[in-house]
Amino acid sequence: MKPAKSHFSLLTVLCSLLIVNCLFFSCSRTEPKIVFGFIELVYYQEDGRVVERFSFFIMPDDDDGIENLQDLFLYHDRDQLRWHLSSSDWISFSRDDKVWIGSRSIAIEGDDPLPRGQFRAVLVNKGGERSERNFSFDAPEEPRFSFPTLQISDGQFTVNSTYPSNRLVCYDERGGFSSIVNLETLSGSVSDLNLPGNIRSVALWAEDTQFFTSAFTNVVSVPR
Repeated sequence: MKPAKSHFSLLTVLCSLLIVNCLFFSCSRTEPKIVFGFIELVYYQEDGRVVERFSFFIMPDDDDGIENLQDLFLYHDRDQLRWHLSSSDWISFSRDDKVWIGSRSIAIEGDDPLPRGQFRAVLVNKGGERSERNFSFDAPEEPRFSFPTLQISDGQFTVNSTYPSNRLVCYDERGGFSSIVNLETLSGSVSDLNLPGNIRSVALWAEDTQFFTSAFTNVVSVPR
């Protein structure tokens, strides 16, 4: 009887340890969080026409770190649309020590207009845990302002824009982003812009902050 009793005690201990381990590992499997996010509509020029793109970014949080995140989905359930971004697809950047992930090129095949209304974001980590958050985007179906233009000639720049806010996005000799210049006037001398010496081209970023809508022109060379 004693061996049997000893066997029972050992089995009880092993089972107890197994239960404790299971509880420990189940507690460590936490779902990721979408702390904050936004959707912004951007109008671009392509092949002589204006197309729509969504800029969609979220601020994620995961107890095991951002590198533990695997997939980000954006759904528009009413129109049965889904966009999928994997960790190798999305763009990430930091602002105020916070990491953002997402894309600046959410579009519909054929460049049809993007839907408005209710969207749903789903974030999934490598363990398969997920969380979701709803977003609303209700910009007007038609642009409130005409697409702007930017011209640079003979040392002068001219902007034709009715957007409330206008900036120049500056690029260096390699085509890389360099800086942003706020425009206080829509025309004048290029030298008055005080562009850094390495700037070789600029594009106009016109923004309607009320409806989270922007227009982004093609780049224009800056003569030196």
